[in-house]
Amino acid sequence: MSAGVSTGAQLLDRIAANGVVGAGGAGFPTHVKLASRADCIILNAAECEPLLHKDKEILWHYPEQVLAGLTRASELVGAKEIVVGIKGKYAEVIDRLGPMVPPKGRIVPLSDTYPAGDEFILVYDVTGKIIPPGKIPPAVSCVVINVETAWNIGADTPVTEKFLTVAGAVRSPVTLRVPIGITVAEAVGLAGGATVANARALIGGVMMGQLASPDEPITKTCGGVIVLDAGHTVIRRYEAPWKTIARIGASACDQCSFCTEFCPRYLLGHPIEPHKTMRSLCFVESREPAVIGSQFCCECNLCTMMACPEDLDPKSVCVHGKRQLAAAGREWEAEAHPYRAELQLNNRRIPTSRLIVKLGLARFKNEGPLLDRRYEPERVILPLKQHAGAPARPVVVDGTQLEKGDVVAQPEDGALGAAIHASIAGTCRVTEDRVIITGS
Repeated sequence: MSAGVSTGAQLLDRIAANGVVGAGGAGFPTHVKLASRADCIILNAAECEPLLHKDKEILWHYPEQVLAGLTRASELVGAKEIVVGIKGKYAEVIDRLGPMVPPKGRIVPLSDTYPAGDEFILVYDVTGKIIPPGKIPPAVSCVVINVETAWNIGADTPVTEKFLTVAGAVRSPVTLRVPIGITVAEAVGLAGGATVANARALIGGVMMGQLASPDEPITKTCGGVIVLDAGHTVIRRYEAPWKTIARIGASACDQCSFCTEFCPRYLLGHPIEPHKTMRSLCFVESREPAVIGSQFCCECNLCTMMACPEDLDPKSVCVHGKRQLAAAGREWEAEAHPYRAELQLNNRRIPTSRLIVKLGLARFKNEGPLLDRRYEPERVILPLKQHAGAPARPVVVDGTQLEKGDVVAQPEDGALGAAIHASIAGTCRVTEDRVIITGS
């Protein structure tokens, strides 16, 4: 940490200036999260998406820096306890971390199930507390941060690089450390290229990812790129249009309720029942928005990818319902009673190995060693929105000469957002939604 940084406020300012965000999800600005107070801070090293390995690789190669960042974060929130939540199957990583964990810290081995990395499930597994519906971890005096986020806090430098696993139909599944803004195609090339002729890519993972074009840039929140054949069942699901999803769902759903019985939020006692949201497809949309509980869907995709015996898409229906409810301005009001985990929660956890088979991923290597080689691209594309909140505002103009680490965009005054920095040295070009840097 810089010599002049001594107070909590100064450290939060440094984290904000460095553009640190949640590196594995929606990209919530870390300086805002760490302004909370909590008794317990949890490092989320569950990494439950199939085929992804970057958090485990970071912990293995950079344990001191991750734990340094976690310790700083714990001091900021005033935590009395530090917890590292990591899958118990990574025994070698746990043994490596054990002697380094701070005195007020402990390691909690997690089950190799999905979605162990959902922060609501993680908080419950670590503390036994249930985050109320519509709330966030500080509601139960917890703060959760991602492994790479802790690494970035420990680095105390502008966030210009990204760790990600490239896996699936590639020659050499690998975890990379690359400049933010390289393209999906470049990342796939660093894994030896695709092994299928008609390749498609998912950014983020097979369960909660998004389809990506080859020229789409890697951002601060991208944890992985999964390459699959265009005809793969997972790709077909992501490509299905909403009208088709709704039409088939309305006619084929037999209300078996399997989607609800496997829903991790339902099993925590939250008021969400995906099968009832599916039922809403049978009614005229203009009469009533989808069942209100759909706003508590965590979009883990278990209902669609694993539970439904009819191959329907309850997750997309719940997401559609969330949008309807938001447009109608409707919110669910919490009842004044405690939420209890369903007795079957542990029995209904989905083993990652079973999920891999169900998704047709068993033929791919389930590994991703960190590639010990730095990549220097000729050009990077930096979207102005790589975080929760409003897009950042450019502070450079066409032709500006930049060094790596220079600020290229900042949040508007008072707006939720994060700074964006040049990930290579070069000359910039500014468009409506991105800054493009061509190397010197």
